Amino acid sequence: MASITSRALTLAYAGRTIIQGLDLALPRGQVSVLIGSNGCGKSTLLKAFARLIAPAAGSVLLNGADIHRQSTAQVARELAILTQMPLAPEGISVRELVSLGRYPYQSWRQQWSAEDEAQVARALARTDLLGLAERPVDQLSGGQRQRAWIAMALAQHTEVLLLDEPTTYLDLAHQIDVLDLLRELNRNEGKTVIMVLHDLNLACRYADHLVAVHGRSVVAQGAPAAIMSEALVQQVFGLDCRIIPDPYFHTPLCIPFSKGQRP
Repeated sequence: MASITSRALTLAYAGRTIIQGLDLALPRGQVSVLIGSNGCGKSTLLKAFARLIAPAAGSVLLNGADIHRQSTAQVARELAILTQMPLAPEGISVRELVSLGRYPYQSWRQQWSAEDEAQVARALARTDLLGLAERPVDQLSGGQRQRAWIAMALAQHTEVLLLDEPTTYLDLAHQIDVLDLLRELNRNEGKTVIMVLHDLNLACRYADHLVAVHGRSVVAQGAPAAIMSEALVQQVFGLDCRIIPDPYFHTPLCIPFSKGQRP
């Protein structure tokens, strides 16, 4: 059973159809990566999976039930989303930010508990932020700040993590650090990770399931080795390339060519 499924899903923005009639099932317990050119609808699709955007038609199912017929608290206990370049309130500490991940479990009957405290401490430890817990988020480096947001999502204690370009504006070392952390969460804790990435080679390295979005729909999906090809890159990105095996990771490696450079 897929954790997230769309049925005949159509998404529109400002009167323009972005995704049309999409049937898609994303596998539970795997790392799925959405790829595609700018403006193709990857981020819009991710937001629809998180119930941040209402469909123009069709539906998104979370664990078999229409996500828009579930309560906000119920959805927030099943999935967490990290949007692209989120902004933290000025002066908020890392611990305070991570504690916001516990909001789905708070009510007038259920105040802050030992379980909440334990989940926050666990999330800080899992992201190597215990030593920075009292530091203001706006004083962190880009990589530390991204880990703090991931820690907030972890404190939410959900099965599914949705991330929109989690490596944006990070240097290469911090990109690998963040992606390694997400893969560890998947491998060691069974979390379903669904994210948007622009770097095709990192997408192929870290994805179990690759989803190529183009022309208002999904044009290919499956294991990177099964679907990544020169023809797919040309179709989706309009780019000539060569696909070769990565000599270290044995995943597809895309070598792009400039216009007129094709050998």
